[in-house]
Amino acid sequence: MSILITIILLIALFLIELAYFRIAMRFKIIDQPNARSSHSNVTLRGGGIIFSIAGVLFFTQSEFQFPYFVLGLFLISVISFLDDILTLNNKVRLTIHLISVLLIFYQWNLYVLPWYWLIAAGVFVIGTINAYNFMDGINGITGGYSLITIGSLFYINTNVVEFTSNDLIIIIGLSLLVFNFFNFRKKAKCFAGDVGSVSIAFILVFLIGQLIVTAQNMSYIFLLLIYGLDTGITVFFRLIRKENIFEAHRTHFYQFLANEKRISHPLVSFLYMIVQLGVNFALIFLLDSNFYYAFGLSFGILMLFVFLRFKLEGRQKLLGL
Repeated sequence: MSILITIILLIALFLIELAYFRIAMRFKIIDQPNARSSHSNVTLRGGGIIFSIAGVLFFTQSEFQFPYFVLGLFLISVISFLDDILTLNNKVRLTIHLISVLLIFYQWNLYVLPWYWLIAAGVFVIGTINAYNFMDGINGITGGYSLITIGSLFYINTNVVEFTSNDLIIIIGLSLLVFNFFNFRKKAKCFAGDVGSVSIAFILVFLIGQLIVTAQNMSYIFLLLIYGLDTGITVFFRLIRKENIFEAHRTHFYQFLANEKRISHPLVSFLYMIVQLGVNFALIFLLDSNFYYAFGLSFGILMLFVFLRFKLEGRQKLLGL
């Protein structure tokens, strides 16, 4: 992709986002603070629709590459956007999610593998999408964290192993830059909404899955380590406290930092970005993408993360004693 085309696409995505804001204001597509929220002001919802629009733009200008992935992205984005504004029946939403996951499996050509690999892939895809949805709670965290991931994937695709189209990575990166311009600030102009968190998770899952399949290396799953740790450990502690893990809450570590420690949203988001960037740097340059080394590093970070939570949040808060 030439520099000129890149600039044109960036401007186009910026204008599309502004056009969406007008539509959102006209039809009152807004985010009302609730029990899970870390904000107190009414804000436009669904700004993350720009991610799926970027995916469709790539599809039209790339001679229709990855059709099953793009179809899955379109379906999961539409149902998530409708859920943002209408609150759909869970069975309908989950059915479309399942269809989208099956489409991404077909794009990866996974159906030639044994059944247990399909189960493992399903856990990875569905777990990541849900983790992204859970973690989308403060300004900048979804856009900033995803920008680190997409930047790392661009480096890997360019310098380590070519696993996908660079144009796809670039246009998704441009959409993240546009979204971050409006979201990565103390008072956000818009929130991603379910359409944003779900669609960017679906895109990143597809790219990381392509990388794992091409490189035959599971260590690249750790490109999403920090989100995975915060989500997994939070669910673990909620189960210990016998809480309903499907109810809205504000007990993620990033929420504790933003809400109880009163650290600004952009700073908390930046901390998550920096830690994941450090993990990615070690994975690519120091560990040579070796799974066992990467697993050892991840286990060490897990222990450190648990220790930090006990140190800052306290045993009583985490365990409900």
